[in-house]
Amino acid sequence: MILSQIAWVDCFAFLIFLAPQLLIHAGIIETLSCALKALPHLLFVLPIQLIRERYLTPRYQRSRFVQNATLFQDVVIRCVRYAFAKIPATIGKVFFSKPVALPFFRFRMLRHGYTKSPVYWREVHRPADQLQGLYMIHDASHRPDIVVYYCHGGGFSMGSAYFYMEFLLAWVSLLKDAGYENPALFALEYTLVPEATYPTQVQQVLAGYKYCLSIASDPSRICVSGDSAGATLILSLLLVLDKYSGMRGKLPGVAIPISPWSIILSENNKNTASDYLDQDSLNLYGSQYIGSKASGTDPLVSPGLCADMAWWRRASPTLGWFFVYGAEEVFAPDARDLISRLRDGGIPVEVLEEKGWIHAWPVVKLFLSNGQAERQGGLRAMIEFTRKRIEPAKAR
Repeated sequence: MILSQIAWVDCFAFLIFLAPQLLIHAGIIETLSCALKALPHLLFVLPIQLIRERYLTPRYQRSRFVQNATLFQDVVIRCVRYAFAKIPATIGKVFFSKPVALPFFRFRMLRHGYTKSPVYWREVHRPADQLQGLYMIHDASHRPDIVVYYCHGGGFSMGSAYFYMEFLLAWVSLLKDAGYENPALFALEYTLVPEATYPTQVQQVLAGYKYCLSIASDPSRICVSGDSAGATLILSLLLVLDKYSGMRGKLPGVAIPISPWSIILSENNKNTASDYLDQDSLNLYGSQYIGSKASGTDPLVSPGLCADMAWWRRASPTLGWFFVYGAEEVFAPDARDLISRLRDGGIPVEVLEEKGWIHAWPVVKLFLSNGQAERQGGLRAMIEFTRKRIEPAKAR
């Protein structure tokens, strides 16, 4: 199931679903205070910056993102940039929460003529295993021939699998189109900061991987992926698997980190002219994730700091790596450094660096781009890589 791009009517619907949840979870005082602080920026600063940078600045002097973005994309990313830098996580996490994201997704389906998702999905709750998430599969009556394990982003402080549902269901649909008989996907819901800090999230990611092992026919038929903080957790998971004797030999087939936050507290985490991430917010959320008992230099916290190539060779997916990130994003320098280290250690790595684009671009483009080819570009590239490594069952 692949819906069309986000329209202005979707944006208005999202605000309708959001408003009562902000009052319930953030309270009227914090909500009004945040709105009043944002109004001058949204009404005056943002339009002035937009006109100056988009229409009054020579093209060669504009940021790479502005050169390539549509007006809609430009406006939305400017709003997201402000929100990431200025709106507290207590407000931000409501934006991405289930009570907002799930009704919005259902509205999107209804607008496209769907009363029910054509791809089966259900919630998974296993409190004893610290496991919660969303399970999606083409045919629930049969075993999957490929399983994608996904961890969402959000700086460890916000985000949910429900906010990614459209992206994830599109992934399952495109896997089916690519020749897989019964593709499945499990998206983890992990505890956000400050409610919990490291290692809670890594333990939950490990529990989620064990769940994927229970439904996959073979570990080599699992693709692990995630964006931003979720990609960090996937990298940590791979390193952790080597530390558990019972998990050795159970590495996934492929790994696709999207815009990984590979070093939590990094000197390279600096604002760029294009990206919407903010260095001060990253330092705050990163410090909250590390907590008081861990160290930011621990490779299981910041996988990009792991210089032990023997460890990386033992932890690498059996069929290959595929890193995906935007050339203009904040995390690009550290992603390039990690990729170079892996390659220097003799580990094959394929890379898709999208020129002129920003953080988590395969997800962002699915929601903000116009043509289906551009919207699906990131997902199709990831599926093409996966298909070359994990052969569809009917083609074997």
